[in-house]
Amino acid sequence: MWPDIIRKAKEGGLNIIQTYVFWNLHEPNQGEWNFEGNRDLVKFIKCIWEQGLWVTLRIGPYIEAEWNMGGFPYWLREVPDIIFRSDNEAFKYHMQKYAEKVINMMKKEKLFADQGGPIVMMQIENEYNNVQLAYRERGISYVKWAANMALSLYNGVPWIMCKQKDAPPTVISTCNGRQCADTFAGPNGPDKPSLWTENWTAQYRVFGDTPSQRAAEDISFAVARFFTRNGTLNNYYMYYGGSNFGRTSSSSFVTTRYYDEAPLDEYGLRREPKFGHLRDLHRALKLSKKPLLRGTPKVERISQDLEITTYEKPSENLCVAFLTNNDTREAKTIHFRGKDYYLPSKSVSILPDCKTVVYNTAAIVAQHSSRNFVVPQQAKFSKWEMFKETIPTINDLKDRTPAPKELYSFTKDVSDYAWYSTSIKIDARDLPMRPDVRPGLHIASLGHALLAFVNGEYIGFEHGSNVEKSHIFRKPVNLTAGDNDITLLAMTVGFPNSGAYMEKRFAGPRAVTLEGLMSGTLDITNNNWGQQVGVNGEKVPVYTEEGAKTVKWVPFAGTPSPVTWYKTYFDAPEGNNPVALRMMSMAKGMVWVNGQSIGRYWVSYNSPLGRPTQEEYHIPRAFLKPKSNLLVVFEETGGNPEKIDILVVNRDTICSVITEYHPPSVNSWERKGNELRALVNPVREAELTCPDNKVIKKVEFVGFGEVDGACGAFKPGKCNSNSKAIKLVESLCLGKNECKVPFERERLVDVGKDACPDVSKTLAIQIACS
Repeated sequence: MWPDIIRKAKEGGLNIIQTYVFWNLHEPNQGEWNFEGNRDLVKFIKCIWEQGLWVTLRIGPYIEAEWNMGGFPYWLREVPDIIFRSDNEAFKYHMQKYAEKVINMMKKEKLFADQGGPIVMMQIENEYNNVQLAYRERGISYVKWAANMALSLYNGVPWIMCKQKDAPPTVISTCNGRQCADTFAGPNGPDKPSLWTENWTAQYRVFGDTPSQRAAEDISFAVARFFTRNGTLNNYYMYYGGSNFGRTSSSSFVTTRYYDEAPLDEYGLRREPKFGHLRDLHRALKLSKKPLLRGTPKVERISQDLEITTYEKPSENLCVAFLTNNDTREAKTIHFRGKDYYLPSKSVSILPDCKTVVYNTAAIVAQHSSRNFVVPQQAKFSKWEMFKETIPTINDLKDRTPAPKELYSFTKDVSDYAWYSTSIKIDARDLPMRPDVRPGLHIASLGHALLAFVNGEYIGFEHGSNVEKSHIFRKPVNLTAGDNDITLLAMTVGFPNSGAYMEKRFAGPRAVTLEGLMSGTLDITNNNWGQQVGVNGEKVPVYTEEGAKTVKWVPFAGTPSPVTWYKTYFDAPEGNNPVALRMMSMAKGMVWVNGQSIGRYWVSYNSPLGRPTQEEYHIPRAFLKPKSNLLVVFEETGGNPEKIDILVVNRDTICSVITEYHPPSVNSWERKGNELRALVNPVREAELTCPDNKVIKKVEFVGFGEVDGACGAFKPGKCNSNSKAIKLVESLCLGKNECKVPFERERLVDVGKDACPDVSKTLAIQIACS
């Protein structure tokens, strides 16, 4: 997928790719390095370079990123006397060893810019100011050491520290956030450029969240303002987020889908208009680059909300102007050099020659799109089979301790799961005598979730949340006179990724009691427990072709059951569109395709909107064979696999929304020498292009006048005169890959038939590609 994603990023107007380096991917076991396959860092950087883009390499080693352990490998947690991210000898030793490994690889391959390669900047540490106070003087000395260590390893390109106000003078402090033009005080010195290393294009989601949104207009406004304030670099976090395959997402309950609201969505498809509107912004800035680089800046405050920023060099006839309206509610008109310019609310207009508006942040000329999940014609599932995990008792679990072991240190990040079991003898006189009264099982857990079984019977499931990992399990149980087996399946949803003292976090059951007995509450926390890391199906492993042959599968009987494996086969869907599973009939668990984990699913955890945060789960085409793909699901609490849907994903619903105040497309101009000139006669028009060389098969909506809704869900407004407009759109667009519809009243509505001639018009078009 890498070349296609990078190509699209370049098409979006980017000229630099920023990436983390994930220590726990590359050194999962101490001294065992892995830079193969998807971990091939050198190949990834060369893929970027092959397409003519630069690289910022953020080696961390702490990266946060909603990634397991913030990028640290688990084994680091068990180094004696270690304190992460502190002036601690054990931590500094391993951090420097890791940094040397990565930097030496880059040097060997001549990938640094001063060697002729693409890497123009490096990052050490990450947002350390967020936790620095917790480490007191050791935090201050650690920051200085980290900067000096980094420069001692390589000083041919600049080093940066994100959100580090007191960064040492040898590195550059940068901004992360949504509005760095207004929140960033500037770098740590007058000799340093103003860098925005993370412009959050939305927000990552956690299970239980509502959808994350950030409008393309808001992002472009923030970027344009940043460049009016001497901005040098704007980097989008994320431009493409992708999927947290396997068990890589962190204990913030982060979803498998990551930053789906980015300009390129989880599947690598262009999310319009965010992709196109930012592409047009980048072109407008590139048209302005000569005056931006050579001109002298000047800021003129017209009023509380209106501002004019120019970069000008009269001797070379270079001038760019940014006209800003900071009023979030009302449009304004600004008078500049003998001419009036209309500015929508909260917007910036860019004039690369101080005369011609080529772009306004609030006026989206780029097309819109709506994502579709479609059932393919082929790729049907074969019959589902199942294999149930055996619910162990203490006699089956050889690892014994008086109380349940702490979950993080027990699993060591090799599995989400750990079994705990104990046996307790109950006297008949201790059991309630009334049939409507039952004892209760009470478990206080530090997180993140657990299932409970009593005498092999499934009792229930409880979980924490992103905000509060700890939770209480409290359910009625059926106990019998004699021995009773209490078995728990505790689980993590990743390891911590942020905060101070990450090496000192804990999870798992901490107290277990039986309530409602005739003799009172019985504390069984120290009753002697047996334990096991992982479920048996993982150890085989049953999600591979060879492993699946080692257990006995039986046909799915239609009744959901907990801790159960399901398998089936399917052929790859037709075409090249991305593939996904809709898991709405299941609850919580993990999925593998041909032995590759596509991550955790959790559809039983609803957001306040009454639906799960993530319903579909991405299967990369690279994981698939043409025929007989093995799909294995491990369901923790119970679901019906027969209702899982396999889908293909497209953005074949394309729209355009243009008003009378929109400027022509920024592609109408070019800079020739020091002069801005029109490539074509600039006209206001709706532009529609089908992706992947598809053609327009249907015009689904045309509105001219007032229009409500959004792409994929338009509705005519009160004043809508569209009969002539529909015919025009159909004549210009049907059967073509792309088309342009001019915004001309006389061509869109007949004279005398305009329902509201005095109303400002909007032209909205929705087409379907095939």
